[in-house]
Amino acid sequence: MKKWFRVATEGATTDGRAITRAWIEQMAANFNPEKYGARVWLEHMRGMLADGPFKALGDVHGLRAEENSDGKMELYAQIEPTEDLVAMNKDRQKIYTSIEVDPEFSDTGEAYLVGLAVTDSPASLGTEMLQFSAKAKNNPLSARKQNARNLFTAATETEFDFTEDPEIDPDEPSLFDRVKSLFTQHRETGAAKFADFKQDLEKTLGLFVTEAQELRGQMATTQGEYSELKQSHDALQTQFNELKAELEKTPHNHSQRQPATGGESEILTDC
Repeated sequence: MKKWFRVATEGATTDGRAITRAWIEQMAANFNPEKYGARVWLEHMRGMLADGPFKALGDVHGLRAEENSDGKMELYAQIEPTEDLVAMNKDRQKIYTSIEVDPEFSDTGEAYLVGLAVTDSPASLGTEMLQFSAKAKNNPLSARKQNARNLFTAATETEFDFTEDPEIDPDEPSLFDRVKSLFTQHRETGAAKFADFKQDLEKTLGLFVTEAQELRGQMATTQGEYSELKQSHDALQTQFNELKAELEKTPHNHSQRQPATGGESEILTDC
């Protein structure tokens, strides 16, 4: 998709006349390349030779009018450039634009864009030059006009970018439509399999409940066994503490009688 470039603004000065809002709206509404095409020229000079220095550098493909943040109407153009104009733009050449307006085009009585010029020197098509030419006895710019009543706008810098935006196929489904389609297909197939899914889910939940009950029973049994073991442990602990207390009461200087070792005399027995 070709990009849009601003080529005129409401109130822009020309040869003493100013571009009006009505003119911009009329140019945007009336423009029809099949009716009358507006070409891109160098310095508004219409060359006669295809290989001459002032050959056409492209065509205006479309126009539209938009109001800017200051409330002024602006004219935007779609341009179909030649390879020469693209090359110039890459070299930062011919970056200023000026439009040629016929304020009473043909039998319509309304404004029409009849040409667009590119230039390197804004002064050559600047306000002072345009006003000087309009007042001169022999207007040096009149030969460049398609009609003597036409006017040129003062050249302004235009940020050209001739790379095209990717085309959007109106028939191609959007991302939202594709996602919605996936959910629709899932819903249609899911409805047919819902009964089977419900049955499987109930079986799974039944198994889960059974296992949970068994686990609860095992935990209750384990809890009982643990209680018994704890009681036995507490009894042993009590007995141990009592024995320890008895031992602590025993005097530390207590000693046993020396064992008998016998003597040298024999014990006589009265038989």
